[in-house]
Amino acid sequence: MTEPGARLRLEQLLRTPVRECRGLGGAHGVSHVRATLADGRVLFAKLAGRGAGEAGFEAEARGLGWLAEAEAVPVPEVAGWDATALAIAWVPEEAPDGRAAEQFGRDLARMHMSGAPAFGAPWRGVIAGLPLGNDTSQSWPEWYAQLRLLPYARRAADDGWLTPADVRLVETVAERAADLAGPAEPPSRIHGDCWSGNVLWSGGRGWLVDPAAHGGHRETDLATLALFGAPMQDRLFASYQEVEPLAAGWRGRIPLHQLHPLLVHVCLFGASYRSAALDAARAALASID
Repeated sequence: MTEPGARLRLEQLLRTPVRECRGLGGAHGVSHVRATLADGRVLFAKLAGRGAGEAGFEAEARGLGWLAEAEAVPVPEVAGWDATALAIAWVPEEAPDGRAAEQFGRDLARMHMSGAPAFGAPWRGVIAGLPLGNDTSQSWPEWYAQLRLLPYARRAADDGWLTPADVRLVETVAERAADLAGPAEPPSRIHGDCWSGNVLWSGGRGWLVDPAAHGGHRETDLATLALFGAPMQDRLFASYQEVEPLAAGWRGRIPLHQLHPLLVHVCLFGASYRSAALDAARAALASID
């Protein structure tokens, strides 16, 4: 979206003049901009363009508000949103240090402990422009299998990225999810797409952005942080454990929780993530064999 178009769109959304608007690129058909309002507020905004798929601004806005209710991990305040735009407070970034990583681990544990009514959420989910099922359930293994694993394996197969044998491997993980999941836990309040790129470091703390928030398994957020590596990950995990220890064997369950985001990546980016997804499926099964 051009700067004049972005400025006009934000003024319509926020009903206030925009003094400056600067493009920051974008992803998945959505433009990112930094906007300074006439009253001095600085915002980060997403504006959907053609081919944006499911922009998911309602899910993102509601998810940020829901995570904020935990009063644990800081999240940017939502300034406004509608079906085609989202504006949130600008978070000035800084390099993280060990203390910030440890604080984030403690904050994340407290956010998870604040809980959720069920696995799932009362809004339609979206992750990276793809639909994300949020129907609620009280059984995490069944919920994870039916709403996080099978839909993406089948979508990837329909797009030609997975073979029938690949899908069968994922189906085997889904069938054995109850055995693979470890001790039963109540629903946690999780970010749902907690890779390192969705953690901003500011003011000595980690801030969460771009959530696919829902009631889920707390090991999912930790496994997603480990997927592409989080700063000072060992210190982060150790401080998390000090607040709310994880069930025995949690490290062995990391591949199970990573399988969903890897299948999402196969759907988005194709064959380059196929091997990683299949390796995660095999590792999940090997954890109990």
